[in-house]
Parts: sequence; C-alpha cells; structure tokens
Amino acid sequence: MEKSQNQKIEMVFPNGIELYIKREDLLHPIISGNKFRKLKYNLEEAKKLGFKKILTFGGAFSNHIVAVAGAGVAFGFETIGVIRGEELIDKVQENPSLAFAQQNGMRFHFVDRTTYRDKSDKKFVESLHDLYGDFYLIPEGGTNQLAIKGCEEILTAKDKSTFDFVCCAMGTGGTISGIINSANATQEIIGFSSLKGGFLSDVIRNFVQKENWNINCEYNFGGYGKVSDELIRFLNIFHQQTNISLDPIYTGKMMFGILDLIQKDYFPAHSKILAIHTGGLQGISGMNDLLRKKNKETIQYND
Repeated sequence: MEKSQNQKIEMVFPNGIELYIKREDLLHPIISGNKFRKLKYNLEEAKKLGFKKILTFGGAFSNHIVAVAGAGVAFGFETIGVIRGEELIDKVQENPSLAFAQQNGMRFHFVDRTTYRDKSDKKFVESLHDLYGDFYLIPEGGTNQLAIKGCEEILTAKDKSTFDFVCCAMGTGGTISGIINSANATQEIIGFSSLKGGFLSDVIRNFVQKENWNINCEYNFGGYGKVSDELIRFLNIFHQQTNISLDPIYTGKMMFGILDLIQKDYFPAHSKILAIHTGGLQGISGMNDLLRKKNKETIQYND
C-alpha cells in the first residue's frame, strides 16, 4: 500500500531527456498522495497518546480536510475541521469537498478570514479546546515534523540512484521538505509553488539542512486556486496523451512548468526527471463547478 509506481511519460523530449511520474495518487482512494504520507505518523501518534478527536484547518476545497475526514472513518477518530470562510456555513452541500467531509462525520467550525490567519495563536487554540474538549491538533496542510517524517519515505533507494532531478508541487512546504531530507545529495530538488511569493523558503529551512533545492514560482498562474484557460487546456491534452489525471491547483501547474522548462533547455541533456504526483484529484469537481459558472472550458475527467 505504501509503495507507489513510477510511470514513464511517453513523449519525445529533446536532448534525450526522460520524464517519469511517481503515482502517489494511487496510494489510497481517499487519503491519497502526500496526504497519506503526512497523516501516517500523525495518526499513529494520536492513537498512541490516546486521543479520540483530531482537529485541523483548511479552506473550501482543501485536499487535507477531505483526507483527514476519510482518515477519521478509517482509523476511528472523531474529526473537526476549522474552515476558512464564514460564507460557507450554508453552502456545504454545494461544495463537493466539504460535503464529502461532512458525510464522513467531520464537524465544521467556520471562521472569518481574519480569525483564520490567527489559527496558530495560543488563545485561539485554547478557545477551540473550550468548545470541543481534548483533541490532537494537525496544522493546516498537515505540515509538522511527523508529516516530514512520512514524506521522507516517498523516494525509494532506486529513485535516489536513478534520477537527476526530483520535482514536487508545493503548498505548505512539508512534502518537499521530506523529499529534500531523503534525497541523494547529488540530486536537485525543484519545488513548483502554487502560491505567490517566496516565503516558503523560510518554512522549508526549518525542516531541512541540505542546499540542493530551489523553488520555482513562475508557474502559479496567478496564485493559489487560480487557473487559466491555458492551464485547463493543458490538463485535458495531457490526460488525452498519457491517461494521467492531474489536479489544477498543484500537480497540473507543476507538470506544465516541467514541460515548459524542458522546452527551454533548463535541464541538461540526458537528464532523468521524476515528478511526484501528490494526488488532489478530489478538488476537480469543485473547480469545474466554478468554471461552469464562468462559462469556461472544464476539466474533462475525474468530475
């Protein structure tokens, strides 16, 4: 269950370059990709410490919220989601991600965006304890030291000896931190940020000691949750060519960036590149709902 397969992208690339994708999205039907890795040791710790409830944070289309709700059912925890956006209180059933989480027993605590920014504040967390009692807290996106430990298991020994470059989409920085820690020192790790700004570098440095990594912010398509007609067309064409589904928030932007950099000769001749598929496909339905409201082209798979 915890080993994913590398799939070669059967395209003709210049200069003898080879591109593979690690299918972490196939690890689990609900707790897929990097969420499986991030939650693994957190769930073990919660169980060991005797917690019955897990509380975490996320937005309207959060893969993390969906995964925690699914994990709660699978491993016997009550789950509580602190959700960004009070306007969503009466719209849960219109949101596929939140509806799924609720169907899997997650209780929601909706807060406005200003309050949500203080989610790490001690007094705010204490107020949540007053409301919900004792719980095991997992941060937004699942990134903490135990999550890093889980993500260190993504690369196999063969991956470390085979690939020159390892590419990973980025949200909170946890997945790439684990990859950096476990990678061979001769490998270059490239993070493709789904967010504007380079602040994630400071987050990553809290978890890693190596310097063989960099963050590319050129393919965020306007920032987190933002897409363009060009990106949607790319996702559909890539699926037609490879039969691999990518999500529009993370892995789609990463793969767009990798293929563009290959064409721009960023990678040396005969490079072997491994792209990590971190899952996130559950968010496609919600994105398509937004695209339909704007009379835009939709993602033609996994909806």
